[in-house]
Amino acid sequence: MRLVLLGAPGCGKGTQGQLLAEQYRIPEISTGDLLRKAVAAGTPLGKAAKAVMDAGKLVSDEIVMGVIRERMQQPDTRQGFILDGFPRNLAQAEQLDELFEELGRPIDLAVLIEVEVDSILQRLLGRRTCVSCGASYNMFYAPPRMDDSCDECGGRLKRRSDDNEETIGNRLRIYETQTLPVVERYREQGRLRVIQGSGEIQDVFRALSKAVEEVRATLGSRDRSAAIRRAVARKQNTARGGSAAKAGGSGKAAKKAAAAPAAGKKKAAKKKVQAKKKVQAKKKTAGKKAAVSRKKAVAGKKVAKKKITKKKVSAKKVAKKKTVTKRKATARKAPVKKKAASKKKAAKKAARKKAAKKKPARKR
Repeated sequence: MRLVLLGAPGCGKGTQGQLLAEQYRIPEISTGDLLRKAVAAGTPLGKAAKAVMDAGKLVSDEIVMGVIRERMQQPDTRQGFILDGFPRNLAQAEQLDELFEELGRPIDLAVLIEVEVDSILQRLLGRRTCVSCGASYNMFYAPPRMDDSCDECGGRLKRRSDDNEETIGNRLRIYETQTLPVVERYREQGRLRVIQGSGEIQDVFRALSKAVEEVRATLGSRDRSAAIRRAVARKQNTARGGSAAKAGGSGKAAKKAAAAPAAGKKKAAKKKVQAKKKVQAKKKTAGKKAAVSRKKAVAGKKVAKKKITKKKVSAKKVAKKKTVTKRKATARKAPVKKKAASKKKAAKKAARKKAAKKKPARKR
């Protein structure tokens, strides 16, 4: 079971996460604890986180995701885990989904623990933690038997430095602006359950366990259906193998009978490959022939065009020659006609003169 516990600071995520880890025997993972352990161990990520924290800044998402990636590679997380207060913003939620998709272990359930602001202030201001064993107490709700001493190991109880009113107010504002969008993201994905965190610790734990069991039942039914499908498929495969063995005899005969279909399949596959090759070769030759015929047709068209152009040119030349000869002939005939016309005119004039001379002679 892979869970994410969400809620405002002081809603009881750490306490409920420890109870769930004990009941389901899966590790509870807190990013704060991981960073502190990495800093104490002096790992590369721990050194980078220490430099940022010493400067009074927030640890980047890259460093936090690197620490979580290292933790997820440990074998105790294969059966499941509980993420306490992570992711805290949308960017971390998206990177976390990508990481779990890469590992093949997506989140099964996200639980939001809702608590009123007044209760949160009392819880944070009264919170105490054992320095030796890490046991947690609250001076208002679950105080120790002895003040400032752990009931389990007798260690000294310590108050966190950020458990003051000013810091708590800032943390609540950051939660409203950054973490609530993460809650809406899981709600849209259909993986969110909301429980009330007010009241006794055991009452809250019972409500939380009920939500977890409901999701486990649905996941278990899916796993069982998948297992049933796999079992049915195995039985069918074994039944087919048994029938083949009976038909072919026992020992070597059965092996041959089992191998015969495989050989037949191989031969059929080879025949299919050869047929495909032949078809491809035919297609290639047909394509080549078509290309050659196309080239010939194009060449024939070019030759025909050349012949037609030659004929047109020759016809034009002949027409031009005829027009030239006609013009020359007309030019030659024109002076002859003019001479004949001038002779006729001269003859007419002479005839007129003769006629004019004869008239006075007749009158006389």
